[in-house]
Amino acid sequence: MGEQRNFILFIVLALAIYGVYYTFVVGPTQERLAAERAAQEAAVVETVDDGLPTAEPAENLDAAEFVTRASALAATERVDIRTPSVAGSLSLVGAKIDDLALLDYHETVDPESPVVTLFNPAGGPEAYYALHGWLSIGGGDLELPGKDTPWRLAADSPSVLTPGTPVKLRYVTQQGLEFERTISVDDRYMFTIRDVVTNRSSAAVTLKPYGVVRRVGLPDSLRNFYILHEGMVGVLDNKLLLRKYKKLEKDGDVERESQGGWLGITDKYWLAALVPHPERNTGRFSTSMVGGNRIYQADYVMDAIAVDPGKLVEVKTLLFAGAKRTELLQDYERELDIAKFDMAIDWGNFWFLTRPFFSMLHAFATFTGSFAAAILMLTIVVKAVFFPIANMSYKAMARMKGLQPKITELRERFKADPQRQQKEMVALYQREKVNPLAGCLPLIPQMIVFFALYKTLVVTIEMRHAAFPGWIQDMSARDPTNMWNVFGLLPYDPASVPLIGGLLAGSLGIGALALIYGLTMGAMQTLNPPPPDPTQAKIFAFMPIIFTFILAPFAAGLLIYWIWNNVLSFAQQYLIMRRQGVDTPIGSFLANNYKRVRRLIKPTSSGGDS
Repeated sequence: MGEQRNFILFIVLALAIYGVYYTFVVGPTQERLAAERAAQEAAVVETVDDGLPTAEPAENLDAAEFVTRASALAATERVDIRTPSVAGSLSLVGAKIDDLALLDYHETVDPESPVVTLFNPAGGPEAYYALHGWLSIGGGDLELPGKDTPWRLAADSPSVLTPGTPVKLRYVTQQGLEFERTISVDDRYMFTIRDVVTNRSSAAVTLKPYGVVRRVGLPDSLRNFYILHEGMVGVLDNKLLLRKYKKLEKDGDVERESQGGWLGITDKYWLAALVPHPERNTGRFSTSMVGGNRIYQADYVMDAIAVDPGKLVEVKTLLFAGAKRTELLQDYERELDIAKFDMAIDWGNFWFLTRPFFSMLHAFATFTGSFAAAILMLTIVVKAVFFPIANMSYKAMARMKGLQPKITELRERFKADPQRQQKEMVALYQREKVNPLAGCLPLIPQMIVFFALYKTLVVTIEMRHAAFPGWIQDMSARDPTNMWNVFGLLPYDPASVPLIGGLLAGSLGIGALALIYGLTMGAMQTLNPPPPDPTQAKIFAFMPIIFTFILAPFAAGLLIYWIWNNVLSFAQQYLIMRRQGVDTPIGSFLANNYKRVRRLIKPTSSGGDS
């Protein structure tokens, strides 16, 4: 039991430290980042480097203030994009895909809320876009398509990009190079960029195709959370490469040579990724300060291609811009041979648990039509897997609880002789065939499962806005209720309270699920043998309250799992203790009230009519 208590105390202290860290470090940091982003949006853009993704001379935009998104879109001629999954437009200046909304996803659980915007045009707030172009090798002042290239729709091209109607763009240089770009899109989130270069000059040219995904400033949605990767991501040379925004700023640019692969920028649920597969290329993550703005960029440059006079070359690359749905990424991985594409989802170091957990959740949700039911079913599966260990543990705890009077007697009898006391207790355990450490066996796997399931709920978009019957509309977010306004019965927001509103809505904001969890944990404690040390007993008595506050900010789905797990564990442990003949406070309470109810309804001894 001593080892069990030490382990639990360690977990309590670790979670308590995390709670303090989240309240006083992570929270203020997020507020500071939000202020920095607001300042960036209001800042004057002196020179935003919108040039090439190598050490070539950069081209800069003229100095100008940020304009509204609508004004930035209206500043260039555009081709509309319409698919069942996305809507937006591409700019004919640079052929940039810089306006994209995800039609299947709303910003909030309200179905009338705006849909999620992924790409934004340069010159406006939160610029984020994809660009493809060409570099010359030893070509002097060779004119090539870049960010300012005035592409035109080909005469035979549709005017709207849809899954069934690719658009064709043309650009002809004064040196006799003809560039024809065909952009197609499927009904999901994959764009195909097919470039054909025809050399009608009298001299051979050597070119390098490149692709860029660029973001200006940090996104408003950035969580800056240690358990979640947001920033640069890719698989280069068949190896996963990750760089968070701040780490990239601190450590500098990252460059890798690769055969094929992919790279881009990821948010919690959304991804913009370049796929130069299967060509040989050099991929790079980079960041720089330009005009007072922080630029983050993922880009690749392919190996040089020689184009002789009168000849043509063709290069085809892909661009993914959309939601990180697991099955979708895996489909693309198989169909398009994109190596480890589903690693864009941050499965973490416990991927060997998070992946199976998600697979089970998805299978159960497909079967039942509900992720809420899926979590309950997954809990039962986990309980079944650990049933033999838990059964052994609960039997040991039941026998330990039955031995408490004898243990207390030994402690009192040999109070002045600790060594003798320990020797007699060991002898008692041996006679009764009880292992005092057996009770802690389920704790370690339960904590691993707890963390892995938490990771699964946090990173998978399938859990986003998944409802649970009742008041929970998004199991990937924290419980929206708060005890400080009596769970919504009082018409005010605890966050609006002066001075302490942040605490009441944050680390001290206790939702209904957290309270239910605390009650189930308290019920579980009544079945455990009490610590013999009075100080430890007092600490353990407060554990349900401590854990209620610690777990309150966690995802609602995780609390639902833990509550259901506690209910099942309580039932299992209670039945085992009844079979072992061990009395429990809950058992005594139920037995006494059952007797009272029977006396109330027992017929009178006269047998008369009532």
